[in-house]
Amino acid sequence: MRPVIIGVCSAFFFAFTFVLNRLMELSGGSWIWSASLRYFFMVPLLVLIVAWRGNLTQLMHIMKEHPKSWLLWSMVGFGLFYGPICFAAAYEPGWLIAGTWQITIISGSLLVPFFKEQVQTSNGLQTVRGKIPFKGLSMSLIILLGIVLMQIEQARTLSFNDVLLGVLPVLAASFAYPLGNRKMMEICGGRLDAYQRVLGMTLASLPLWIILAVYGLWADGLPTRAQTFQSALVALSSGVIATVLFFYATDLVRGNVQQLAAVEATQSVEVLFAAIGEMWLLSLPLPSALSWIGMALIMMGMMLHSYVSKAKKHSSLQKANVS
Repeated sequence: MRPVIIGVCSAFFFAFTFVLNRLMELSGGSWIWSASLRYFFMVPLLVLIVAWRGNLTQLMHIMKEHPKSWLLWSMVGFGLFYGPICFAAAYEPGWLIAGTWQITIISGSLLVPFFKEQVQTSNGLQTVRGKIPFKGLSMSLIILLGIVLMQIEQARTLSFNDVLLGVLPVLAASFAYPLGNRKMMEICGGRLDAYQRVLGMTLASLPLWIILAVYGLWADGLPTRAQTFQSALVALSSGVIATVLFFYATDLVRGNVQQLAAVEATQSVEVLFAAIGEMWLLSLPLPSALSWIGMALIMMGMMLHSYVSKAKKHSSLQKANVS
């Protein structure tokens, strides 16, 4: 239950991403600066934290072992995740993007067969390729049903072009984030804590953000003071606090893909926090009755997903003890 609670806390801070990105977009800011500035601000914050904990040298040593893998999967996990999220903010409200983002619950489950896990058998621990957790996936469908109910009225008011440009980038991001995260977990092998891993992936993804920033300077000029300040807030809340909490939660269940999927499912709460944030900052109206039903389904689906995953883990341990 502890990893799930930590996952919900990370969802609260992640929600600032969708709200502030939409606010910056409505204020005339470029999505290019919204994406790149966040990671530029994250570097000094994380360096201070990791150096204060005395773990900077260890991180540099481990990154030198597989530099190409760090570059590749960091750009996938951070670059192909956050760039599309910021791009989508130009076409859809933040809460709607947060809702679409919950497809990552299914995306993460569908990625399970591409990874291996350790299971207890009569012959001891064996490494096998993961299987799609269909029971947990069915609970995820309840979450998605709730999200659809929340969005159904607003989605009808958007043009097809806005829907396409708002949804497709988020769908791509929903696969990139868990893929990059899990690949880096394999490479690190439990040797790095959450702060180190986030800093390492941020540093390794910097070439992409520098290229994007150079293009942004040429295409749109320098960012405004307001966008710079808001990007710094996103870097602190979503980039540092939320990401570290989420990575810490995934580290707690590393090696168990069912529990990992349950932690990733907690991110469904982002849509609730994002809706509340936009009502506060952007003066959006109160949700309709249909939206409240959707919120209830999201929470119920999240709890059922966690329960099914824990029950399966308990059952596996019982079988192992009997063997």
